[in-house]
Amino acid sequence: MIMQEIKEHAYTGSVINGFAMLPVVLLLIPAIVAAFFIVLPFELYWIAAIAAGIGFIGFIILSCGFFILQPNQSRVMIFFGKYRGTFRRTGYFWVNPFMTKKKVSLRIRNMDIAPIKVNDKTGNPVMIGMVLVWKVNDTYRAVFDIDADETPAIAVSNDAKQAATVSDSVAKALNAFVSIQSDAALREVTGRYAYDAADGRHDEITLRSDASEINEQLEAKLNERLAMAGIEVVEARLNYLAYAPEIAAVMLRRQQASAIISAREKIVEGAVSMVKMALDQLSEEQIVTLDEERKAAMVSNLLVVLCADEPAQPVLNTGTLYQ
Repeated sequence: MIMQEIKEHAYTGSVINGFAMLPVVLLLIPAIVAAFFIVLPFELYWIAAIAAGIGFIGFIILSCGFFILQPNQSRVMIFFGKYRGTFRRTGYFWVNPFMTKKKVSLRIRNMDIAPIKVNDKTGNPVMIGMVLVWKVNDTYRAVFDIDADETPAIAVSNDAKQAATVSDSVAKALNAFVSIQSDAALREVTGRYAYDAADGRHDEITLRSDASEINEQLEAKLNERLAMAGIEVVEARLNYLAYAPEIAAVMLRRQQASAIISAREKIVEGAVSMVKMALDQLSEEQIVTLDEERKAAMVSNLLVVLCADEPAQPVLNTGTLYQ
């Protein structure tokens, strides 16, 4: 027999406007007092005490049925262990006082995942962090599929806050679950790509140059991991990326060397085109006729002038071209 998966559904039980029920509950107090004084002349003290006790207990029980719900909040209704639905209407209400009402926030939450050390595709250790924006879209899974009693240490409060409410325990469990799954997803996605393109070539996606693609993959992976808890990822993006301190200095020198090589390639390419242009114009306008040896010398001199880091010092030739 295949068990049908339970999903969130709206609470269809009886819910009364809290302002309409409030006078009814408050009337119990004068009713208790009146009953006490009515029975008192007959010296039935034990009956008066029992009636007052029953009335007081009833007042306490009925008062437990009141609750307030703000926008983008919900209450998961549980009646003696059975899920009865999720209530999302805003306002002041009264419901069966024996109904457990677990509060689950539907508001968007922001989480800053601190930078962690991960090895990229090439094995280089990098520090990477991200910002995660998420919200709950299935309260049933958020409450019943995550064990709040097994909340990791990162989400447990100190001794002064051990008396947490039910809603606080649910929020802590969700925060802990999101934090751990975000860490795992960030490590998985980071391990697929290199920090930067090798030798300046951009043949594949890298962490530094393709942030938008990395963010899309992070969001997809997080949605896949967090769906089991009824959580939807609104946005996931990297907010910190750097080499780990132990290799940062070496990688900086490598980047500087790559930049110098790229700059030299551009300089040589431009110098060769300028020399070619000079030789073509000299030949077309017949300014001077040069043999192959003189052309080679001119090319050598021009390349030295154009590619040198320091300005060239001019030398005047007072003899003939071939001296």
